[in-house]
Amino acid sequence: MSDGQPNLANGDEVKEKFLFTSESVGEGHPDKICDQVSDAILDEFLKADPDAKVACETFTKTGMILIGGEISSNATIDFQSVIRRVIQQIGYDDSRKGFDYKTCNVLTAIEQQSADIAQCVHEGRSMEELGAGDQGLMFGYASDETEECMPVTVVLAHALNERLAICRRDGTLPWARPDSKSQVTVEYMKDKGACIPLRVHTVVVSIQHDQYVSLERLRSEVMEHVVRQVIPAHLLDKDTIYHINPSGRFVIGGPQSDAGLTGRKIIVDTYGGWGAHGGGAFSGKDCSKVDRSAAYAARWVAKSLVKAGLCRRVLVQLSYAIGIAEPLAVYVDSYGTGTKPDSELLRIVNDNFDLRPGCIIKELGLQAPIYLKTAAYGHFGRKAFSWEQPKTLRIYPRDELDN
Repeated sequence: MSDGQPNLANGDEVKEKFLFTSESVGEGHPDKICDQVSDAILDEFLKADPDAKVACETFTKTGMILIGGEISSNATIDFQSVIRRVIQQIGYDDSRKGFDYKTCNVLTAIEQQSADIAQCVHEGRSMEELGAGDQGLMFGYASDETEECMPVTVVLAHALNERLAICRRDGTLPWARPDSKSQVTVEYMKDKGACIPLRVHTVVVSIQHDQYVSLERLRSEVMEHVVRQVIPAHLLDKDTIYHINPSGRFVIGGPQSDAGLTGRKIIVDTYGGWGAHGGGAFSGKDCSKVDRSAAYAARWVAKSLVKAGLCRRVLVQLSYAIGIAEPLAVYVDSYGTGTKPDSELLRIVNDNFDLRPGCIIKELGLQAPIYLKTAAYGHFGRKAFSWEQPKTLRIYPRDELDN
């Protein structure tokens, strides 16, 4: 066709365009405060006792932090100092910011892990024989649209919040305070199941600030020092829409503005709405909880498949029953982008990965105190984590296996 449109009579594919949005929240968001406190407590136990069984939830509101849950460990820790240190590192160090690590009230309601759970999961078992800590389903996702095999929407959303924190701490944005949120909408094109980012459609940034900065200055400085430093220029155009502090005033933030709770940002923590989610949160849970360890393993599998060139985009589901080591089921969906049928990809997964919880823990080193680092800016797509190192896959022809 002379107008450049696809010629359907010749079998040209119509490549559909669509918009997709992901969000992120900063370290000072009330829910993220709770995630970081829960994971700091987990890390503190693991430093002294790698076999600690921890399920720690956190709640925060104005001037207070409450932790509760079940912890069984040979170690003892100073909950007060761990919690106050996290709040200080986040940046809530003055009551004028709505929260102060020095004066907040810290409450604890911690008990031992249920003996019923212990006897069916880990007591008297070798590492390889560990049962799943609970039933559940977990998903891993990967896409070749970025080097880290993550959706560009969530990569950019996290990067905006991370940049806000850097500029707050180094004085570039002296009026900034710890609570922040971001959201990025990208226009994509579908290409035979793969998703190709074309342009950034909309950027939303909300940052807590002191009472003196003008809205005009705030918007100008966030655009200059954050948005244009984070979003690649080739993804921005004259039609890109920007909403910077669209509410206008955002002086009251953090726990003074909203209550916070561990595990309430599970989409922020994973793939920004892409793929799927089994519903289980991560923070405050040791690696015997498959909500966490199997979700990390599913991401490891998905990224390994994409990096091996076996597909451009993939979703992996694992499911478990409490006390049972072997996964109940493994599912692979390459969205039609695979170089082999999904049944072959599943065989490759089963040939290359031992997805029993104990084997996941050993291969990924999940008894190390690594979890506080995961609690802000996403659990996936960051090179420091073992599950982000793709595995070299052994791929055998089917006839060779049949023989």
